[in-house]
Amino acid sequence: MKENNIELFLKKMKEVNLPQIVLDTFEYYYNRLISGETGMLPETSINAIENLPDYNSLEENLSEIGKSVAGNVVNIKLNGGLGTGMGLSGAKSLLRIKKEFTFLDIIAKQSVVSGIPLVLMNSFNTQEKSLELLNNYPELKKNIPLDFLQHKIPKIGIDSLKPVEFPENENLEWCPPGHGEIYTALVTSGMLNKLLDENIEYAFISNSDNLGAVMNMKILGYFAKNNFPFLMEVADRTEADKKGGHLAKLPTGQLILRESAQCPNEDQAEFQNVEKHKYFNTNSIWVNLKVLKETMESMNNILRLPMIVNKKTVDPRDADSEAVYQLETAMGSAISVFEGASALTVPRTRFAPVKTTEDLLAVRSDNYIITDDYKIIINPKRKLKPLVINLDPKFYKLVDDLDLRIPKAPSLVECEELTIKGDYAIGENVKFNGKINLENVSDNQSEITDNSIVKNL
Repeated sequence: MKENNIELFLKKMKEVNLPQIVLDTFEYYYNRLISGETGMLPETSINAIENLPDYNSLEENLSEIGKSVAGNVVNIKLNGGLGTGMGLSGAKSLLRIKKEFTFLDIIAKQSVVSGIPLVLMNSFNTQEKSLELLNNYPELKKNIPLDFLQHKIPKIGIDSLKPVEFPENENLEWCPPGHGEIYTALVTSGMLNKLLDENIEYAFISNSDNLGAVMNMKILGYFAKNNFPFLMEVADRTEADKKGGHLAKLPTGQLILRESAQCPNEDQAEFQNVEKHKYFNTNSIWVNLKVLKETMESMNNILRLPMIVNKKTVDPRDADSEAVYQLETAMGSAISVFEGASALTVPRTRFAPVKTTEDLLAVRSDNYIITDDYKIIINPKRKLKPLVINLDPKFYKLVDDLDLRIPKAPSLVECEELTIKGDYAIGENVKFNGKINLENVSDNQSEITDNSIVKNL
């Protein structure tokens, strides 16, 4: 076993007043790290899943059961993300996605229409501005607080196994512990007890940037009727999903989630075999809060989720800065903790995250519409296969660049593929039809003027 420097970490964490449960949880994972545990799940340790219950096969009457317990459910959104991959520095959920609405506007409007309480799990970086926006929706303010905070933990120097020091920017000495920390944060914030006091028994938890993750009465009914402690929504894995995590099971039959960081290099080919490992985690889950409270208390508030060891640099923008470990857990990995946990295959429409400017452009266009109850769905007028967009990362990777060059989204409902290479400025009320391949190899910006109709080129 390597040198144990846990006291240095606990001292650092106490100095910023982190709760004892967070200290205990970090100590649990740090001890696993220095004992040589890697968090790896080799192919030989798991079995593939042949089939799962499917949403399309559920009985219709489950929707009525869901409606009968709708007063006992909360909608929790993971809202700690900053969207740094798209050049954002604030909460990603405050990004404008449709008309003048942000992700959070859409989520708030859905909650107002449904009457189901909305709760955000914020980070210190997202809390203030997100709550400011929710002030525009006074109907949301009930007995349940609108948010609770996730915590931060120290980064670990790979060579020293001590708390990393970075005086240039002390904030970079800390990292989020992954969204698996939600279970700890629900306890330390008092939110779990508050929800139970308000007779809230079920929680639907999903990412704030997943536009498909909306409350669904049929799934709620299925969850409640079967008295599951935990239910994960999964979707069929395609080649586009092969690098993301997948569901598997242990020899005991217990379901387990394997993330890419938990797969040894020699097993990567099997990990990416979508014919073998058929299902991926949409990161939308349903949790029985009574069972969660009982389970947390029985385990001294440490769920012992599978550990993910991420190797980074202390300054993520500087590859030459000190190498660090970030210890993380995944929310969905709790499927391996709850006896009787299950998974349900859902339509791909329930997984519509906005991770790139290509995704953002598609949503802003008429390829998607807003329904009367503020769901964002594929435009029924679209008769083609799913839209494919490829934007030149040199000119369109960041949201600011996209907004500069395409301030008004073009019509894409009759577009099959849109590829843009080089620098283009696209005017208002532009229509793209068919397969479009725009290529500008010059140093000067090309312009597509207002009201243009661009067909197969």
